[in-house]
Amino acid sequence: MANEQSVSRYRKYGEEQPCWKLGIFKVRLPFLHYAWSVPEMVQAIFMCATCLGAIPVLTEVLGVTYDVALSMVIINGFFYTIHVLLGDPVVPGWITPAIPIITAFLTNGYAIGPERIKALIALQLILGVIFLLFGITGLGAKMVEVVPNSVKAGVLMGGGISAVIGEFKAEGRFDAYPIAIGIGVAVAYFCLFSPLWVRLRKKHKVIDIIGKFGMLPSIIIALIIGVITAEIAVPEVQLWPLIKIPEFGNIWNQLSPFSIGFPGGATFLAAIPTAIVTYIIAFGDFVTSAALINEADEIRQDEKIDFNANRSNIISGIRNTAMALVCPYTQMCGPLWAAVTAAVSQRYKEGPEAMESIYSGCGTFRISTFIAVALMPISSLLQPVLPVALSLTLIVQGYICTHLAMNMCKTDIERGICGVMGAVLAIKGATWGLAVGIILYVILMESRRPSAAVSEKR
Repeated sequence: MANEQSVSRYRKYGEEQPCWKLGIFKVRLPFLHYAWSVPEMVQAIFMCATCLGAIPVLTEVLGVTYDVALSMVIINGFFYTIHVLLGDPVVPGWITPAIPIITAFLTNGYAIGPERIKALIALQLILGVIFLLFGITGLGAKMVEVVPNSVKAGVLMGGGISAVIGEFKAEGRFDAYPIAIGIGVAVAYFCLFSPLWVRLRKKHKVIDIIGKFGMLPSIIIALIIGVITAEIAVPEVQLWPLIKIPEFGNIWNQLSPFSIGFPGGATFLAAIPTAIVTYIIAFGDFVTSAALINEADEIRQDEKIDFNANRSNIISGIRNTAMALVCPYTQMCGPLWAAVTAAVSQRYKEGPEAMESIYSGCGTFRISTFIAVALMPISSLLQPVLPVALSLTLIVQGYICTHLAMNMCKTDIERGICGVMGAVLAIKGATWGLAVGIILYVILMESRRPSAAVSEKR
């Protein structure tokens, strides 16, 4: 057990990391309130490829140019940093499983241009309000009890099916990059889910180091294979200007509701089901965050970690509302990047010598990705592979969502509701999916309650 003097120059043994208290928020700045973590900085430089993966969706769905999309990624990267800044000990990310559902809502109902952008503004504003409402009132912690298990599983199943269908359908990204995506997915699945890979990581230090970078090996291999097969152009590294300054003027004129106008009432109403589904998906991140942080907190007795789901809801609400008013984002602003938070947490559990504070890892990572996406040599190097990187992310997400959905279901009835609701949601959208899931729950689950009650009495 480490003693008080050897743990940290920022805090005493067993105490919270120092901060400036601001209501529910706990403001922390790097170097002043926590140490800078070099390993997380290095990982962030490479993993910003995932952040840049938003660019193909933004250009395809919203019709903006690459430079405007890159500017949007940089602005979103800035808002990532406020989680640790305001006291949330996690690495935030997208609401990835909802991306296919969101793009389907936009592309199926609205013409590309201002009409579609207004629909996205309505969706993200509603989502922001939901986050804020559940955070301020404390209702976020009660969501697990409110939403039936089979319906939550159906939402995840629908997101997983949508992700895979979107990539493999006619004219999907797989048709454009079949070899790069095919090999990249195989590598990603092996490195993320294979028991053999887990055993190899335990035996070989080099493989263990590679494994800590998550999906990065699959993206690098996909880039190499794509260049060799001519599916991907050879990257042209742009050394100057060194830093990309966001195109605030174009963003304001093309995306801000203060310029193009706010959505109408009908658009807001149409966006409500998709916003609800998106929040239900995001809510699982709060549960995951609490589990990861609590596990780390039990091992690292030298630091008391305060994870507050209500605070995380409020910060996510601030991010979504701000992005909706500045530059609406198809990926939405989620409370957790689970894979990276898990990696940071794992290294944190190795002790104070590995990571001074959980805020060191999470804060350093998100500040570093914000800087990295704005560096033109990095973004230009990764530009040709971005569609493939996004495809790999969504196909992997499809595996994770369907896996989690099936694990959530405990009975045959729950599995049936999950499967049917997920298929309807993937094909017909959030409104139909939610309606079918709730109707099936009422018809099938309600009918079991009387007999279940009798069994309990006996």
